[in-house]
Amino acid sequence: MDHSINIVPYSDTYAAAFRSLNEEWISRYFKMEEMDRISLYHPKEYILDKGGYIGVALLNGEAVGVCALIPSYKKEYDFELAKMGVSPKAQGKGIGKLLGLHIIEKAKSLGAKKLYLESNRILKPALSLYEKLGFKEIVGATSPYERSDIQMELTLSAS
Repeated sequence: MDHSINIVPYSDTYAAAFRSLNEEWISRYFKMEEMDRISLYHPKEYILDKGGYIGVALLNGEAVGVCALIPSYKKEYDFELAKMGVSPKAQGKGIGKLLGLHIIEKAKSLGAKKLYLESNRILKPALSLYEKLGFKEIVGATSPYERSDIQMELTLSAS
């Protein structure tokens, strides 16, 4: 079965999908936190207006995955890879990997040298994906999220 997957830049058309795809996984495993509400309900102000980027994965025209590149508040990183969510109905099609690769390429095109992400050890498929994308665990980082118990980084090679 051929699935047509495209990744497009975020626009207001995808505001509800960006919010719901993230709320879905956050609520399934954790609880929504104030930082989630800020970024998910105000992606333009919190992410895009600050020089960030959001990619939206479309499967046959329907938004089934999202991932953001948020300018990092940590000075040693250019961006944080964040808010990656793929609809359960679209999982297993490699959409997370496509989104991850897309976001990494976007970061390179924006001149980024180092990316950062935060996750939780119970999200094994996500951690496995991040490792495949080249992210390595770092120790001693702090997080504004209660649920974050692992931080990872990726040094981008100039290609």
